[in-house]
Order: sequence, then C-alpha cells, then structure tokens
Amino acid sequence: MSQEPSAIEAQLNAARTGQKGLPPVDQWHPELSGDIDIRIARDDNWYYKGELMERRALTKLFSTIMRREDDNEYYLVTPVEKWRIQVEDTPLQAHSLEAVGEGEHQELYLTTSAEERLLVGTAHLLVVGTYSDSDEPRPVVMVRHGLEARLVTSAFYELAAHVVENPDGSDNSFGVWSDGVFFEIGQGA
Repeated sequence: MSQEPSAIEAQLNAARTGQKGLPPVDQWHPELSGDIDIRIARDDNWYYKGELMERRALTKLFSTIMRREDDNEYYLVTPVEKWRIQVEDTPLQAHSLEAVGEGEHQELYLTTSAEERLLVGTAHLLVVGTYSDSDEPRPVVMVRHGLEARLVTSAFYELAAHVVENPDGSDNSFGVWSDGVFFEIGQGA
C-alpha cells in the first residue's frame, strides 16, 4: 500500500524535527465545556487555581492538547471536552538555538519548553514584532494549531549571531536564513 507524497513528507518532517505522535487536536470539535482555572504566566510557569503546577510532565502533556482558535482564546481540547485557559503572552517558550549549515542552506532549530524541536521554516515561521505597550522585541516561532513559542532572551541573542543583510537589497533590513527561507527580524539605521 503506497502513501501519498504529503503523508511521506509529513513523516519526514516529523522525524527531522523530533515531533511524533501529537494528538490530532485540529480534528476534535467538542462544544465548550467551560473555563478552567489554568493560567500560563509569561515566565512559562503554569498555575492551577493560583498554585504553581510543579510537574513538568503534566504541563508538557497539556501543551500537546492545546490550541488557539479564531477568537484568540486558548483551549485544552480532547475528543469530548474543550476547556478555555488563560495565557499571559505565549503558551510556550523557545530556547536552545542550534544552527546547522550556513547561508541560504542554514537550518535553525529551536527547542520549546515542552521539549519539542522545531525547524524554523515554512512549517514554523519566525516572526519578530514588538509588544504593543513598548518597543521591546517579541520574537516568536509558530508551533502548531495557532500556538506560538516566544524566544527567550538567550535564544534571541544566539539568533543575532546568524543575522545577515536582506539578500534582495531593496531596503535596509536584516534577518536570518533557515530551511531556504529568509526571515526579516529588523531594520538597519
């Protein structure tokens, strides 16, 4: 029995990035069960009813059944339940930047706080914006199902070591290459 090319590509990408066996939350559409008192703080700590959730294995598990929907709200979803939770900034953080190769052939990998290894590229876009109340950079990588992981300061500095000028030369911007894609991260003076 042969597989379609897209299924093979998905398996290869999963093997390359270390993502295997994630639940198909995009296929689950239960009615809203309500709000659950879970809050993910900006520092990546999870709280249940105001108490710190110290078991990282539990928060890692929860991160695999989370999605952000069109209403910009975050939910923990199973085939039969859907619970709204609070997220202060992003539900995950990205750290441990690893660069393989150079120039246009460079691949940048980030590891999330849920121990997922992401290849920055078309499946995991890198976006550098700013917070609405300041000029502080807000670098994020898209994870899946509307979720983002914010690059911690050390990862952002590691990223800066790979910055090059925009290859099209049309403006004064700079960025990084990963997986054949140029990601603009700022403007020069």
